[in-house]
Amino acid sequence: MSVAALAMLLAAQAPASATSSVPTIAPILTSPDARDVHSFARPLEARVTHVSLNLYADFETHVMRGIATLSVDARPDARTLVVDDNGLRIVSVTDGQNRPLPYSVGGGDAVHGTPLSITLNGNKTVRIAYASAPGAKALQWLSPEQTAGKKQPYLFSQGEAILNRSWIPTQDSPGIRQTWDATINAPCALTVVMSGERTGETPCTDGRHTASYHMDKPVAPYLIALAIGDLKFKALSAHTGIWTEPAMLDKSAWEFAGLDTFVTAAEGLYGPYRWGRYDVLVLPPSFPFGGMENPTLTFATPTVLAGDRSLVSLIAHELAHSWSGNLVTNATWDDFWLNEGFTSYFENRIMEAMYGKRRAAMEADLAWTDMQNAVKEAGGPQSADTKLHLDLDAARDPDDGMTQIAYDKGATFLRTIESVVGRARWDAYLRGYFDRHAFQPQTSAGFLRDLKANLLKPGEAEKIGVDAWVYQPGIPANAVHVRSDAFPAIDAAAKAFAAGGPVSAVPDKVTTQEYVRFLDQLPRKLSVERLGALDRRFHWNETGNSEIRFAWLRLALANRYAPAEASAERFLTSQGRRKFVAPLFQQLQGQGEWGKALAKRIYDKARPGYHAVTQVTVDRLLGR
Repeated sequence: MSVAALAMLLAAQAPASATSSVPTIAPILTSPDARDVHSFARPLEARVTHVSLNLYADFETHVMRGIATLSVDARPDARTLVVDDNGLRIVSVTDGQNRPLPYSVGGGDAVHGTPLSITLNGNKTVRIAYASAPGAKALQWLSPEQTAGKKQPYLFSQGEAILNRSWIPTQDSPGIRQTWDATINAPCALTVVMSGERTGETPCTDGRHTASYHMDKPVAPYLIALAIGDLKFKALSAHTGIWTEPAMLDKSAWEFAGLDTFVTAAEGLYGPYRWGRYDVLVLPPSFPFGGMENPTLTFATPTVLAGDRSLVSLIAHELAHSWSGNLVTNATWDDFWLNEGFTSYFENRIMEAMYGKRRAAMEADLAWTDMQNAVKEAGGPQSADTKLHLDLDAARDPDDGMTQIAYDKGATFLRTIESVVGRARWDAYLRGYFDRHAFQPQTSAGFLRDLKANLLKPGEAEKIGVDAWVYQPGIPANAVHVRSDAFPAIDAAAKAFAAGGPVSAVPDKVTTQEYVRFLDQLPRKLSVERLGALDRRFHWNETGNSEIRFAWLRLALANRYAPAEASAERFLTSQGRRKFVAPLFQQLQGQGEWGKALAKRIYDKARPGYHAVTQVTVDRLLGR
C-alpha cells in the first residue's frame, strides 16, 4: 500500500459516529508511584481509551501501514494528546471529521522512542495514518525458510514491555488500559490471528483478504498482539484449542491436550476465567519468550514440545496471567513483580491441583535455586535490583527488571504470606483481590494497602515483614523454602558421581525436574572423562527436551567439553528463547578466547533469526 493509497483509505473512512458505544474506561492511578517514566504519555490530561486499527501487512517491505483511530478522554482544558512512537512514519493526523490536526514528533532515545504530540482542538477522536519501520522492534517478519512449513512467510508481534509503540501509535503504558479493535489485510494464503475475539473475515480479492478482531475489555496496550502465517486450528474443547503451522499441529495438540483441565483447575482456585476462549498459538522457534499471556491467545515457544508433557507448567503460567497481569496489571514496570510473582505462585498451585504436591514441590524447589542464582547475578543481596519494587529510572530499559527476582522472590513472598495466614484465608483473599481490582492497574503500595485492609490481622504484617519484602533488597530470613522429597536422592547421586562413582549409579528414567536438579548439583568443574560418561549414557547433546539440554550445555561449556560445541551451535541457531540463549552466550563470553570465538561464530549465524528482544540482550552481553 503506497502513501497515496493510504491517504485514499483515510479519506474513504466515514467520520466517527456520535452514537457509537463508549468503551469501558479503566481508572488511571494518580499516586506518584504510578507514574510511568517509560512512556511519554500524560494520561491525567488526555488519555487513550480505545484503539481502532485498520492495517495492511506488507510482506514485501516488512511494514504495517494504515490508520489508527484513537478515542480520547481528556480534561476540559487539555490541549494536547501525547502518545508513544518508536520509528513510525506519520503520514497525517486528523480528527473524526478528517480535518487536519497539528502534531509534532519530539526528541527521544533508542529505548523509548519519541513523543508524538497532537493538538486536540477539543476533539475526542484522533486518526493517525502511518507506517511502521521495516525494523520495528515488536514485529518479526520470517521468511518461508524460517518456518516449519518452509512455504509461506510469517509475522508475529511481541509487545512487552514497551515495543508495541513501534507498530501502534498509542499510549504504551501498562497503567493506561485500552479496549481495541482491528481489521488486518493480509495475503489470502495466510491466516490472521489476534489476542481478541474474531468478528469477521472478507473473501479473497486480488490475492488478499481481511480479518477483524476486537477486545471489549480494557487491557494494557502491550497485550495487543497478532500473528499472520500458514496457520491451522485444532479444537481441544468447546472453549480451548491450538493454533500453529500444519506441520506442528498434531504434536502441539497432543502436548497441550489437557488445556481445558488447566482452565478448570485455575477457576477452582481464584474464580471465573473472564476472557471467553483460551487458545494457544505455538510459534516458530525465534519467539523470544517461553510464552506470552496475550488475552484469549497465549503465544508459546515450541521449545516446550518435549513429547512427554513434562514442560506444560509453561501453560499453567501463561493461563495464570489471565488473572495476575491481564486482569490486574502492574501500573508501571517498577512493579513487574505484581504480574510475574503472583503468576509464578499461581502456576505452582495449578500444577499442584493437576499433578499433585510432589510435582509442584519439585518445581518450587528448582525455582528457589533460580532465585538464589538471580540474587548473585544481580550483584548480591544488597543490590537494589533484588527488591520487588524497583526504581527503574527513565535511563534504563524496563527489560532490565524482567529477571527471576520478580518471578521467584515474588512467588516466595506470597508463599510466605500463605504460611502465616493459612491457605484457606489466603485463597479467599486472592479471589477477593482479583474481583476488587479486575481490569485495573495496581502498584506495590496499592497491593500492600489492600493486603493490610482485607487479610492481615494485627501483628501479621510485622510477623511477615511485608514492607521489607517489597521495598528492601535480598531474600528475607523468613522466606519459605519448599523442599522436594525427590531431590535428596538426586543430590546424593550427583555428589557420588562427582566423587568418581560409576555412571550406572546415576538415576535413569526420572522426571525432567530431577534431571535438571542432577545437572545443576554437579560441580562446575568436571573432567572430560566424567562428562563423556554422562554423554554416552544419556545423549543429552541430542535431547529434544530443552530444559535438560540447556542445563547440560551450561555444564559442558563451563568445562570446554568439545563434543558439546556442535550441540550448542545447533541449539542456539534453532531457537531464540532468551531464557536459554542469553545465559549460554554469557557463559561462552566468560570462557576466555576459546569461548569468545565460539560465541562470535555462533551468534553471527544465529542473530538474523532472533527476535529484537533477544538480539538486544545478546548484543549487550557480547559488547556489540
